Amino acid sequence: MLLNLEIGLDVVRTDRALAFYESEINRAKLWNVLAVYAWVDSDIGYVQGMNDICSPMVILLEHEADAFWCFERAMRKLRENFRCTTSSIGVQSQLRTLSTIIKTIDPQLHQHLEDLDGGEYLFAIRMLMVLFRREFSFIDALYLWELIWAMEYNPNIYSMYEDTAVAETALKVDEKLLIKQCGKFEKEKVKTGHVDHESALAVFLVASVLETKNKTLLKEAKGLEDVVKILGETTGKLDAKKACKAALKIQKKYLTKTKQS
Repeated sequence: MLLNLEIGLDVVRTDRALAFYESEINRAKLWNVLAVYAWVDSDIGYVQGMNDICSPMVILLEHEADAFWCFERAMRKLRENFRCTTSSIGVQSQLRTLSTIIKTIDPQLHQHLEDLDGGEYLFAIRMLMVLFRREFSFIDALYLWELIWAMEYNPNIYSMYEDTAVAETALKVDEKLLIKQCGKFEKEKVKTGHVDHESALAVFLVASVLETKNKTLLKEAKGLEDVVKILGETTGKLDAKKACKAALKIQKKYLTKTKQS
């Protein structure tokens, strides 16, 4: 009952500015998809933020079953973001990777954030958990997702999130052919062996946002609340295409520096 109530509270807060959710039928559709997913994936269940991932699928796909299976497939890739316990959060490993990236490419900014007790980069949790859904408009967020998933494309994607035995079999393919078929971001990861979940494009996107605000953060951030405020000012002002280009540049710079060290 508590889970149903939690989902219900989040549903009424989801994309409230959109006319689509003025309809009780459409809100019920979102609730149904989230509730069934929580039942199917009892290990993770329902966590706030899943509604932000699910909403576009409910809006774009007419049939509830189609929306559910689309969401279920997306969650195979994203579900670990929502694995939270009393001692850890799902994106913690990605936050550590983000810390390493900034420390490598911009040690001055990293040290400044450390001095502000922000070295754990907890201010980036929301961006990573819901893939920038709240930092971009509805349309821009969908465009960003398309860019991310195209750049992260790997021909093994349908088996990578299955059981270990299936995944290992799928990975035994010709490496040259695999690299050729991969998306632009994934290609660099495969080439350099950085194929872990923690070095996802979203992590480099957060790094690119931090880099665009480098001067402001160094000059004006006197505490963590200032960091949150400065990053909050980017909401609705980010360009998805430019952000992805910047993320790819940061990835290349990071891989070059780590290779040299």
